[in-house]
Amino acid sequence: MPALYLLPVTLGDTPIEQVLPAYNAEVIADIRHFIVEDVRSARRFLKKVNRETDIDALTFYPLNKHTSPEEISGYLRPLEAGHSMGVISEAGCPAVADPGADVVAIAQRKHLKVVPLVGPSSIILSVMASGFNGQSFAFHGYLPIEPAERAKTLKALEQRAYAESQTQLFIETPYRNHKMVEDILTHCRPQTRLCIAANITCEDEYIQTRTVKEWKGHVPDLAKKPCIFLLYK
Repeated sequence: MPALYLLPVTLGDTPIEQVLPAYNAEVIADIRHFIVEDVRSARRFLKKVNRETDIDALTFYPLNKHTSPEEISGYLRPLEAGHSMGVISEAGCPAVADPGADVVAIAQRKHLKVVPLVGPSSIILSVMASGFNGQSFAFHGYLPIEPAERAKTLKALEQRAYAESQTQLFIETPYRNHKMVEDILTHCRPQTRLCIAANITCEDEYIQTRTVKEWKGHVPDLAKKPCIFLLYK
């Protein structure tokens, strides 16, 4: 039965076989239509999965924050005509903190079959490795850039960690990682625990949990590295 397959990709320059089941490659081999966050990285990923793939025989539909619901709905015509389609994010799992969620929502409304495939999620992997509460956690994406708003948000998330025993996760643009850590160390309580997870699944993976007080003077070089930050009591 034709379906909209949600195709996870590697989180960095990791060998495919380390993080993706062989079954994913079998599914991909039968798909000719892909809805993708970034066409260039999607083409690169598909070549990595199978060097013999004729990329020029495939059709790519770009999906980003500027794509209208009408355009997205039109993208699904091949699926409605009986052809399986794939959704590819720029990194990790599509539709999680990703515009792919919009196309999945439309597919569900149209009662089309949606199939998520197994692959790496920085959110789940970082929770697993942090030592924090894995039964209750919340991912907040990017925090405000404006200093006063960011300070207020950090304090609110920290308060939730204490009041609800809930792990709080968020991310930052890689070139602003150090500013984020600086803000956390400035505005959070000394005893609050912070986990920094960088380049998850990659060769130089770094995942460490310390208190805010312990992090001071011991922050590694996080410049230009994809990071996820977790706060807990």
